Amino acid sequence: MSRRFVVIGIGADGWDGLGSRARDELSAATVVLGSTRQLDLLPRLAADIHPWRSPMSAHLRDVLDDPSDDTVHIVASGDPMFHGIGTTVARAVGIERVQVIPAVSSASLACARLGWDLSGVSIVSTVTHDVDSVVDALSDGRDLLVLSRDQNPPVQLAHLLTANGFGRSSMTVLEQLGGDRERTVRGVARTWREPAGDPLNIVAVSCVGSRRSRMPGRPDDDYLHDGQITKQPIRALTVSALVPGHRQLLWDIGSGSGSVAIEWLRVEPTARVVAFERDATRSEVIVENARRHGVHDRLTVLGAVPDACSDAPDPDTVFVGGGLDTTVLDVAWDALVPGGRLVANAVTVENQTIVADRYARHGGSLRRFSVETAGPLGSMTTWRPSLPIVQWVVDKP
Repeated sequence: MSRRFVVIGIGADGWDGLGSRARDELSAATVVLGSTRQLDLLPRLAADIHPWRSPMSAHLRDVLDDPSDDTVHIVASGDPMFHGIGTTVARAVGIERVQVIPAVSSASLACARLGWDLSGVSIVSTVTHDVDSVVDALSDGRDLLVLSRDQNPPVQLAHLLTANGFGRSSMTVLEQLGGDRERTVRGVARTWREPAGDPLNIVAVSCVGSRRSRMPGRPDDDYLHDGQITKQPIRALTVSALVPGHRQLLWDIGSGSGSVAIEWLRVEPTARVVAFERDATRSEVIVENARRHGVHDRLTVLGAVPDACSDAPDPDTVFVGGGLDTTVLDVAWDALVPGGRLVANAVTVENQTIVADRYARHGGSLRRFSVETAGPLGSMTTWRPSLPIVQWVVDKP
């Protein structure tokens, strides 16, 4: 026998907003867990009531690992499968041991109040991520819903929008959605000064600013770098060759400025990156660039290959941009999961010889890219070539 779990969503309207199925479950429960705020919404029950201890993650792990064969009821906000604890529980113990009874999500309630089509809205959580992660979603004309962890995100978000050229974006803070204390506050990012009046809030943003794309090939000037950066045209080709995929992990070896890793993450919001960089100053630059682009929470920076590889999970994809040599390629190839892809860019003749040898050994494709950019020559204009790049792309059998 194994412990079973019933996860019940509850809104700001509390017990009155629950359906009969949820009420029956809670009335018959023997153990109920939840945050103090959620538990306070319930009437007196016969069950043992336990608020989450801090840190909640450790308390939840203890509950999930308990070998008892009883049933535990967990109360969660709104829809537990929408950025909620229901997903965590189901992944940990298997959905066959979990019953989920959702309430209406905060996103659905917000869109109902605003008249927005939920299917066309981008949703960002600052409950589990920093406010900086919102940067990745900004683009002119886009509607965002930002989930807040407390009263502070509205002010933090207003500063972030203004600093990134989106100060004219409208902001709407919706508090206690669905409850008798529901309140709506509207304003503009560049003049917003006040935190939310209630920790239970969601912020709606209608973006006004520059048009941004998730496609690879952002301008080089968008990154801090010391010259060690994969230039814009080659970066676009490289990220396309890497084929970012759902929940894929990339090893970015010799990451430099982190530009390839960052654009991989921007293309696929579920992806992750481990960047390897031997230079401590460049490692700091990678983190700062990732923060500027709102993807820092999905990027980890480690030291040089091969020493740091033991601290990283096996990659689905590998990019070798800096520090390319036979040892690095051997380590990367051995670590790569079967069916995974390796992309290596070589600039020097010596490194191009190495990738040509590996191409002869493992197959794949070998291409040489040369990019020329128009530039001034006195009063005239001429073509200025960049260093040619040899790119090897191969899938591991």
